[in-house]
Amino acid sequence: MIVGNYQERAQIEKEIFTQLVEKLNDKHYRQYFCRWFLKFNTLLLDGHGRMQLTQEQQGGNLQLPPSNSLSALFRDDKKRAEVRRIVHDAFGLYFVIDPTDLGKLKVRLSETPPSNDIQERGVHADAVIFHSKAKKIDDLSDGAKAFTGIVLELVAGDPMVLMIDEPEAFLHPSLSYKLGKEISVTASAQSKKIFVSTHSSNFIMGCIQSGTPINIVRLTYSQSVATARLLPSEKLLQLMRNPLLRSTGVIDGLFYEAVIVTESDADRAFYQEINERLLKHSPERGITNCLFINAQNKQTVHQIIRPLRELGIPAAAIVDIDVLKEGGQPWSNFLGSGFVPHISQKSLISIRQEISKKFIELNIDMKRDGGISSLPNDEKEAAESLLRQLREYGLFVVPNGELECWLKNLKASGHGPKWLIEIFEKMGENPELENYTKPEDGDVWDFIGSIKEWTSSVSRKGIPAKIQQAI
Repeated sequence: MIVGNYQERAQIEKEIFTQLVEKLNDKHYRQYFCRWFLKFNTLLLDGHGRMQLTQEQQGGNLQLPPSNSLSALFRDDKKRAEVRRIVHDAFGLYFVIDPTDLGKLKVRLSETPPSNDIQERGVHADAVIFHSKAKKIDDLSDGAKAFTGIVLELVAGDPMVLMIDEPEAFLHPSLSYKLGKEISVTASAQSKKIFVSTHSSNFIMGCIQSGTPINIVRLTYSQSVATARLLPSEKLLQLMRNPLLRSTGVIDGLFYEAVIVTESDADRAFYQEINERLLKHSPERGITNCLFINAQNKQTVHQIIRPLRELGIPAAAIVDIDVLKEGGQPWSNFLGSGFVPHISQKSLISIRQEISKKFIELNIDMKRDGGISSLPNDEKEAAESLLRQLREYGLFVVPNGELECWLKNLKASGHGPKWLIEIFEKMGENPELENYTKPEDGDVWDFIGSIKEWTSSVSRKGIPAKIQQAI
């Protein structure tokens, strides 16, 4: 931990402030001041460090400034009550500090709250009996110790800057959410700055739901390229105000190398299963570390794709071919979510109009009559060119119609969820049996393989150029 004790810090503050307050216009003094501030006002809470905070500590001389956070908390009834509230909400037990081992302070969790501050802080018979019935925190889980240690330091600690590494470690997802919320609220109330390294969407959602402004920096390292992208608090707030984005778990996408967004849950389940089989039996075509989520329909896919790409996440869209019917704003939204340049959009709008018109003239149901394969040669070539250009920007249109056009050889019937259940039955479950469907050339296997090519390409199109390489 990078922090001095309370007496040392107080003395140094007095001396340095006296010397520097009139000299901060000098660059060298500013640099010295920053180094001093970071050394004595910053605390690193890694996994081991935060559990150590709950270990027994010296009570010290109560007539002198406290020498540690537990001693400071023991003297402050208001802050101790706040820690007790947070811990009780998390574990259903009451945080108390036991001073009955004279000269030492120990953290315990009690099934009942102390009747008053004297019962907790005293050393008389009633206090001894009360603490003897409470559980030693050393006997509880690592999660309980880590959670309590973070809260203890956040509420009672002196450092104004805390760096927390993987706060979700040892915690159940619901506790990660609660910790994120409490950290945000408490830090804001005490004007502390918190820097957190996390892989938990639950923790992030807790921070967001607290209402406290937070910034997210997403770091990636792929194919020897390191990047960093900032999602400022105002943009994050816009995302979380959208019920669709909240319900689809878009925040989970922060922790994946790629996200695939489909029209419906049936689409999501099918394409995810196809990808799983590719990863197992034809891994060069499968998409690794990928999250599949679904919108409500093709008209709302763009609402999920765009914000993910703004974070630098390669989010691909899979839609049925009847997206070509969608002119006007829906088509513009679709192209815009793929960050297709405006100049290129003009030509794609014109091509879409002509192809859609041809389907109507020939009285072809583009979803159920074979998609672009049912068009005459010239129009088919134009449609293939359109879909190829869309694929370059991570917008994937089912060429032969809709979800149910895949794996026709299995002869599954029905539509939507009914078709999904039947196709899964026909695909089989046991790879050792003959009826188990494994990846082949063509069909949906190559379709997912083409998405893999886009998501894994460093030079892929469709990601806004705001990513900054880490220095």
